[in-house]
Amino acid sequence: MPALSPPIGDVVATRLAALGARIRAHRKGLRVSATAAAEASGISRVTLHRIERGEPSVAMASYMNAIAALGLELEVVNPQAQRSSEAVSGEKTLLPATIALADYPELQRLAWQLHGVLEVTPKDALALYERNWRHVDRNAMGPRERMLVNALVHELGGGRLLV
Repeated sequence: MPALSPPIGDVVATRLAALGARIRAHRKGLRVSATAAAEASGISRVTLHRIERGEPSVAMASYMNAIAALGLELEVVNPQAQRSSEAVSGEKTLLPATIALADYPELQRLAWQLHGVLEVTPKDALALYERNWRHVDRNAMGPRERMLVNALVHELGGGRLLV
């Protein structure tokens, strides 16, 4: 029998439901069955379905296992700190006008076919990452390149990396 849910407010319930829906949509987009995803996560199929419904009584470790098994990452952000840094800089964009391939090793590897090209636009960089994400060695990515990918996804990808 599932554990009782801790008391939560409407905002938290909505966020959990949205998180569960995103996990489910990503799993379906990958065409992975619930059984296979649950096995890869080390959880039961029932627990996976509870995660996909955003149930608050499921342990955080189970959420994290499901997220990792599907190749996703969960990031905790402070929206107030981000807004205040935008206010200080006077601009909302975190992206440069052009991105030097030499500064981002994984991006440079993905752009191997672009002979003589030293810089790409942010839009082209996002397209390279999305088109070739399966070839990206995420363990080899440094913090600077991870921040670039996050900024590209946030500003150009509508918050989603289409992989």
